[in-house]
Amino acid sequence: MRHLAFAVPGDLATPTGGYAYDCRMIDELGRLGWQVDVVDLGDGFPWPSDATRAQAWLRLSEIPPGRTIVIDGLAFGVLPEAVLQLRVENPLVALVHHPLALESGLSTQQANILRTCERAALSAARLVIANSAETARHLTNDYGVAADRIVIACPGTDPAPVAHGSSDGIVRLLSVGSIVPRKGFDVLVAALATLANLPWHLTIAGDRNRDPQTAAKLDVDIVRLKLDNRVTVLGAVAEARLAELYVGADAFVLASRFEGYGMAYCEAIAHGLPMIGTTAGAIPETVPQGAGLLVPPDNAEALAAALRVVIANSGERRRMASAARAAAQSLPTWQASAKLFSDALEALA
Repeated sequence: MRHLAFAVPGDLATPTGGYAYDCRMIDELGRLGWQVDVVDLGDGFPWPSDATRAQAWLRLSEIPPGRTIVIDGLAFGVLPEAVLQLRVENPLVALVHHPLALESGLSTQQANILRTCERAALSAARLVIANSAETARHLTNDYGVAADRIVIACPGTDPAPVAHGSSDGIVRLLSVGSIVPRKGFDVLVAALATLANLPWHLTIAGDRNRDPQTAAKLDVDIVRLKLDNRVTVLGAVAEARLAELYVGADAFVLASRFEGYGMAYCEAIAHGLPMIGTTAGAIPETVPQGAGLLVPPDNAEALAAALRVVIANSGERRRMASAARAAAQSLPTWQASAKLFSDALEALA
């Protein structure tokens, strides 16, 4: 039995793509013969308190010498002192979902702090697992990580039933993501406010607790724009309920300001949904040609134009849905991604 420590910042059940990746990868590595010991580093990352930092260091220092340690990038990037000490006796693997400084809503000072810390921390990693080619490029170009120290293991996507959509003439739009600045829900509702003459309804499913201020502002925007009867914000939902939302949707839309990969887009592809998104980060690599319309981030006017095409033209929706269904056959599987991850760990050992 091969042993591995997998350190995560807080509760693995936290409803985000990064935690979903960690949780599924831990399960798949177990099926490949790894004994994975999950180490909880505490909450509050990437801005942990001094007490949380001390607790994280204590838990990491208790891992036996020689054992490989995978640390989720949300914590790895802000623990440079700890990882520089750990690397003396333990092979360290950084799992980077996207560089921390690229999170939306940061001040220039905050972004600079995170960039400096993460660059120092990544210098201690024997291996860096990136979730996309886009993330890998950022790590090489902006953080000085040599390409031969990076392995790309994209998130997998499970097979899913094809969406049947609505039957009442209302185009059901679905958006999935935590209510944080990076997901661009403010831009989305601003764009939809200009399309009041079209038949649509938007459902947003995503954690409202990550950034309460952003969630509250979204509520205010929806009322101010007189969309409270046309936009439903559900908060985080159970996996079964989320699957129902995908199946009942006519189109998927997410106005992200950056995505290191875009797992929700892949879920939409798996369900054969037409997509409206942005050109930010890895989204152009994730959304297959013909399956969606991509516009520049933070451009409500361009987003509204794309939404108008999809809402008003059922033939265009069918065409994009067909392209999405065809692309679904080529989506990475969790099993294949876990094999890449496992092989990289084996080579490291």
